Amino acid sequence: MSEQAGVNPDLAGRVYPAGAAYTVGREKIREFASAVKATHPAHFDVEAARALGYADLVAPPTFAIIVAQRADAQLIEDSDSGIDFSRVVHADQRFVHHRPIVAGDELVAELHVDQVRAMGGGAMITTRAEISTVAGERTATTTSSILVRGEGQ
Repeated sequence: MSEQAGVNPDLAGRVYPAGAAYTVGREKIREFASAVKATHPAHFDVEAARALGYADLVAPPTFAIIVAQRADAQLIEDSDSGIDFSRVVHADQRFVHHRPIVAGDELVAELHVDQVRAMGGGAMITTRAEISTVAGERTATTTSSILVRGEGQ
């Protein structure tokens, strides 16, 4: 175990397999769009989405965070990680979209721990969630960095 906030430095390179599928529902898209103030009709009206060529409602770009956070939970809940969630600060989040997420998608995410870096008395952990449909079609890649604060920080 590292001296840096108790975080296991051997996490780097670890891969957490995809868990249960998340089914993207119309109401979840509508609720998320309302929460993030995304007002485009394609997020709320099926006909408006279909007029743009989508099979169903299209999710706002940051909707992928829902699936990514489910994958991140595996790392946080891993007793070998040494992560004390009460000391976690979310530092960065990035999205690369391979195709839009639409209602009816069944999504899974494989989580990769790309880097564990000491920072003062804490540690910065960078993860990458590869999100795809259950059929294997790539949907999005999210990259997240969290800071696990050390004692007294």
